Amino acid sequence: MLTLYIGNKNYSSWSMRPWVLMRACGIAFTEVRVRFDSFAPGSQFRQTLDPLTPIGKVPLLRQDDEVVWDSLAIVETLAERFPQAGVWPTQSRARARARSLCATMHSGFGRLRSLCPMNIEAHLPEVGARLWAEHADLRAEVALLERLWQDSLAHSAVQGSGFLLGDFCAADAFFAPVVMRLRTYGLPVSPHTSAYMARVLAHPAVAAWVSEACAEQDFLDFEEPYRTAR
Repeated sequence: MLTLYIGNKNYSSWSMRPWVLMRACGIAFTEVRVRFDSFAPGSQFRQTLDPLTPIGKVPLLRQDDEVVWDSLAIVETLAERFPQAGVWPTQSRARARARSLCATMHSGFGRLRSLCPMNIEAHLPEVGARLWAEHADLRAEVALLERLWQDSLAHSAVQGSGFLLGDFCAADAFFAPVVMRLRTYGLPVSPHTSAYMARVLAHPAVAAWVSEACAEQDFLDFEEPYRTAR
């Protein structure tokens, strides 16, 4: 049995990616939620993770004594172990694009991630409007995001699916936390992007994560640059 270690569902965007993907692909796993805390040496978070990995971060996938960390490494491990689960598209060209999209998300969109941290339960359109007006680099990153999605969705439409590269796959899972950010901060996007966001939010795996994130009701001030209470 696989065990997936994750952080708070309301805040942990990297944890969301493999959790949603595994649920969407029907890959059975046991979830261990490691609540975010001070992350200081001796904290409960570190006490849980330090024996497993020197990185000390979530997500983390474990099977027996084998431990895989980093979301991209987890995705590739899942694709190897469950080749028929649909982690990546079956068609080679779509698979190559899906990998490129995941890598781009993994290493890019720094301003979107830093200015608009994931906070699923929050509704912060006023903050989003201010950030949008003040930060040209944020606007540029959202424009790039929309272009990447539009190009992928154009191919997807030919294949008869509303997701990025056919059926829901790792690429959609990797961008699911971005959908959360765009929604929380009310950033302006095109109708096509809004429609894709709605499809992602309606996916059962994403909807389950969102529901459980909202049920946490765990306010962590160090994750909250724009609120002082729930």
